[in-house]
This record gives sequence, structure tokens and C-alpha cells, in this order.
Amino acid sequence: MHTVERCINRLRQWRGLATRTDKRVIAYQAAFHLAAILIWARR
Repeated sequence: MHTVERCINRLRQWRGLATRTDKRVIAYQAAFHLAAILIWARR
């Protein structure tokens, strides 16, 4: 549970994901995957 919360907090740092500025689901998913890959690569 704690790991999931930390992951969500890191994803919130990405403004586009936090505010959901993308209207299309595919663009939002792409931004989500890109952010997740970048977070994972930094570790």
C-alpha cells in the first residue's frame, strides 16, 4: 500500500497528469506511460 501511494505522489508531480489537461484518453495514457518510464529509469 505504501509503495502505491509513493508512486501516485511521484506521478502527481507531472502537471499534465495531475490536472488532466489532455482531452483524449490516448494522449493521457501516453503521458502516464512516459512519466512512469522516466520515473522508473531515474531509479
